[in-house]
Amino acid sequence: MNELLMLVEGEETDEGLLGWQERALCAQTDPEAFFPEKGGSTREAKKVCLSCDVRGECLEYALANDERFGIWGGLSERERRKLKKRAV
Repeated sequence: MNELLMLVEGEETDEGLLGWQERALCAQTDPEAFFPEKGGSTREAKKVCLSCDVRGECLEYALANDERFGIWGGLSERERRKLKKRAV
């Protein structure tokens, strides 16, 4: 079964495409910290990310899916853009 179909049918497992999200520390904290208003502090979100076991998977997801808002894998939108530019 392909992964997209598994997501649609709700059959995703810990080993699947987005299983890392269930283990993410941000899922256990205030989501507003990860999507601050423009000019708002990212300090608390980044602090959570530092000790998260799935930080790498999170950042990889954000880069692959061109996430334009929020803190993903410990990086802000601006930091992810810079990282992508350096990779090109």
